[in-house]
Amino acid sequence: MDDTPLLQGLHVADLASFIAGPAAAAVLGDFGADVVKVEPPNVGDTYRALSRIPPNPQVEGINYPWQLDNRNKRSIALNLKAPGARPVLESLVRWADVLITNFPPHTRAKLGVEYETLAALNPRLIYADVTGFGEEGPDAHLPGFDVTAFWARSGLMDLTRQRDVPPAMNVFGSGDHATAITLFGGIMTALYRRERTGRGARVTASLLAEGAWAASMWLQAVLVGGKAPRPLDRSDPPNALGNMYRTADDRWLVLVFVNEDKQVPLFLKAIGHPEAAENPRYADSPSRRAHAAEIVTLLDKTFAARTLAEWREVLDTAGLTYGVVQTLEECAQDPQLLANRVFVPIDDGSDEPHLTVDSPVRLDQEPKVHPSPAPDLGEHTESVLHDLGFDAAAIEELRAAEAIPPPR
Repeated sequence: MDDTPLLQGLHVADLASFIAGPAAAAVLGDFGADVVKVEPPNVGDTYRALSRIPPNPQVEGINYPWQLDNRNKRSIALNLKAPGARPVLESLVRWADVLITNFPPHTRAKLGVEYETLAALNPRLIYADVTGFGEEGPDAHLPGFDVTAFWARSGLMDLTRQRDVPPAMNVFGSGDHATAITLFGGIMTALYRRERTGRGARVTASLLAEGAWAASMWLQAVLVGGKAPRPLDRSDPPNALGNMYRTADDRWLVLVFVNEDKQVPLFLKAIGHPEAAENPRYADSPSRRAHAAEIVTLLDKTFAARTLAEWREVLDTAGLTYGVVQTLEECAQDPQLLANRVFVPIDDGSDEPHLTVDSPVRLDQEPKVHPSPAPDLGEHTESVLHDLGFDAAAIEELRAAEAIPPPR
């Protein structure tokens, strides 16, 4: 069997910052692409500092978000604002199969990195562009983060909360990582198109469009005249059997009874009240909807009488559909995630390497490369420049022009 990574030989120039664009590049790197991350000298990608911003946890000596989204990359420190950097940028464009950016439109124009300009240098280039709010419209110029574009603007933040409770801050990067997979899919589609036509393409994705896609079931209802659901009132929900309940040891589980005709009798028997199935107030779905608040009151008392472990045994034995609201600590030790190799070791040469979260795209027949440590700022500047054809004298000229920093 050929163990050559699927994307080995694919060249990727990662000009993006923060999360969505670099994460898409990281997935390409997972499958063996040669990814060169272009960062401004001195400060680099500002994502390097994110782990120091509350409420992100701080881990001594480990920049965990940087590792997550920039593994398997080489870093070149390049001042794109310096005129002397243009030859390096153009060499990168000619070298690259894929270029990823998240510069806003006015910055792209200022730096001369618009699609039309770079495609003229390399007609086979796949130019992948991710924005906060899309390429057109009155807000195309605004900076976008997943909390503002994916969560807040799309309506998701309003929907994923309890009624009369303020919206909650989302987990950082959650919208970005979803958007990264969409961008990765677009890049691979464009590469397939290039195989068929020989021509490159522009790929676009936005946090706002990704948020709308995430909210699309209910957003679609609104588009055809439906009334949007309001934030859930757990004590009086639309469906008491699609609701959250607290156990005796202060844990939460969520019931998800889709086939109520089959599952409700099993549930009532499991909790010791089979006679309730004959009660006309709970006998069918319309009746249960009409008396949802009453059912919640009864189930709150029922679930509060036993621990989560006890309820898991009861519900598993009855074959009922439910979910446990896990903590991140539990997720990190979840045997289901471990069995499916969601966590993979970082190939850093240590006897007990740290784990990182694998990207979710998999092909059984195409193994991924082992995650390598994310690069230091400008760690590979000279080696990348040599790969692009710059000799020692040319590299010194770039330093004199302040296109690249002094030697490390």
